[in-house]
Amino acid sequence: MLLLGQGPLDARLYELLYAGQRPVLASAARAISNLGAPVVLIGIGFGVALWLWWRGRLRYGLTVIAVTIVGRVLAELQKYEVQRVRPALEPHLVLAKQSSFPSGHAASSMIVGLTLALVLASRSRWKWPAVAAALLVSFAIGLSRVMLGVHWPSDVIGGWSFGAAWVLLTLPVAEWLFRA
Repeated sequence: MLLLGQGPLDARLYELLYAGQRPVLASAARAISNLGAPVVLIGIGFGVALWLWWRGRLRYGLTVIAVTIVGRVLAELQKYEVQRVRPALEPHLVLAKQSSFPSGHAASSMIVGLTLALVLASRSRWKWPAVAAALLVSFAIGLSRVMLGVHWPSDVIGGWSFGAAWVLLTLPVAEWLFRA
């Protein structure tokens, strides 16, 4: 039977990815995880929104802000609703305070990355490379959270899934609402 969230598959993947006995991997995971901190990602979103406003593209700036901030708040609300306990199989290699599901780093990196890729490169030949880069960065950030021992793999998959679904469902609506 496939059990997610502290089940045998989650535990096995967690143990395979945990970097506690590999200092170089643990250091790399910390650096990648720091890039995915929600405050960093939201700061990037605000910075891009200000840049878009300065470039005369206020609607796009407002879209970036709306999609990223509301998505981030909804990810946090899920943590309070689900209240999944963080893994305790190995020592955590970074400080983690809140509940485990969904991974805020995975959700935020997917939301901000996909939003920026789709807004900034929507009408260019760089759209799909930008989306691929956003997915790759989000994948690395989510993976780093399991490597650091603070999330189950299913927490990260849940964060990625929520983030992607949120952007794909709300970005067209936000763009329509802020149409000038």
